[in-house]
Amino acid sequence: QVQLVESGGGLVQAGGSLRLSCAASGRTSSTYFIGWFRQAPGKEREFVAAATWNALRTNYADSVKGRFTISRDSAENTVYLQMNSLKPEDTAIYSCAASESVYSSATYRNSRAYAYWGQGAQVTVSS
Repeated sequence: QVQLVESGGGLVQAGGSLRLSCAASGRTSSTYFIGWFRQAPGKEREFVAAATWNALRTNYADSVKGRFTISRDSAENTVYLQMNSLKPEDTAIYSCAASESVYSSATYRNSRAYAYWGQGAQVTVSS
């Protein structure tokens, strides 16, 4: 079992930055990969970014590429999502998730590949 706890959400003006944290505990393993997803009101959950546990492989949704960066602090067992140049359309609840599947384009974008989820963090970007 893996427990994930997000923090770092909040309210920011357009063009600003926020950093989300995802602290992992429990049966963590280097075979896991971590993904970030978001869900805006009235919309379906969408993939944002993913990384292997050692963060050597990372992938991003086209909508955030060049603005968001996923990284990991191995000593703290924490994965971060640095969000820069935020736009109002980035407003959503952001959740991190862990998967034991093999990391591939068929899995990291698929929310059903993830077995463990955090509680979510609200990010609001004002115009």
